[in-house]
Amino acid sequence: MAYVTTNTGLAATGVPRRPGFREKLQDALPKIVLAPSFVLILLFVYGFILWTIYLSFSDATSAISNTFAGTRAYEKLWRWTFDPVQNWHTAIVNIGIFAVLYIAVCMALGLFLAILLDQKIRGEGVLRPIYLYPMALSFIVTGVAWKWFLDPGLGLEQTLHHWGWTSFHFDWIKNKDRSIYTVVIAGVWQASGFVMAMFLAGLRGIDSEMLKAAQIDGANAFQQYRRIIIPQLRPIFLSAFIVLAHMAIKSYDLVVALTGGGPGTSSWLPSNFMYEYTFQRAQMAVGSASAVIMLMGISAIIVPYLYSELREKK
Repeated sequence: MAYVTTNTGLAATGVPRRPGFREKLQDALPKIVLAPSFVLILLFVYGFILWTIYLSFSDATSAISNTFAGTRAYEKLWRWTFDPVQNWHTAIVNIGIFAVLYIAVCMALGLFLAILLDQKIRGEGVLRPIYLYPMALSFIVTGVAWKWFLDPGLGLEQTLHHWGWTSFHFDWIKNKDRSIYTVVIAGVWQASGFVMAMFLAGLRGIDSEMLKAAQIDGANAFQQYRRIIIPQLRPIFLSAFIVLAHMAIKSYDLVVALTGGGPGTSSWLPSNFMYEYTFQRAQMAVGSASAVIMLMGISAIIVPYLYSELREKK
């Protein structure tokens, strides 16, 4: 027996009451509010992704004028991957150097800082926001600041020369063989505090009773971290890796602000190659193909992670 609301209260009836206009509107209101955002995302994100994929299989020099050309653009990039003279080769080598060092150093430094703060040291409330502050800055601000700091005629080298250390030289930012490492330095400075916060949250969630039991069994601090604490941080390691890898692949503005891609094209990443060939050299097909390859790289990292997360929830 169902009950329906009437002006006089609850009445028993054998027929379920149909929802009124107000109830239908309340149910539909979230969909109505989200519909414009959904349509815009569908068009300007996924729609343009599909359009970029289409352009990568054309001979386009602009976003409008093009004819289908198969995999010609991908074949050209594949040849350039093994040709040290081509800029795509430089971008691929640089993304390998940058991604490996950026991820490894950020995770190692972030874990070290998290362990340091987890010792309940005095001034933790001051140190934690100091470490996190760089992440609040844009890559443009970070790049400009580190450009000034690493400029031999303006920053660190010039300052130490004024202090009397005239033998000190640090010209990596102007050295085509070392410029990519300055991008690593700036990127690590910005992201390591964020990784620290992730590890610190994981450390604070470890069961203290387990650590006390290990102490009673005679385990020292190093053994506790190696056998108990760090193994329990595996989800944090995975999450940090996913975030850092995603940031490394799509890094663009940090390179532009710090080195301008130079000297020459020595510090180009795939994102810089994509922008240059798409918008500056009117090779839309080649630029779109490089963008699709970047998308495939990000998807190869994100999709397995999302799949594992959804499977665990089920």
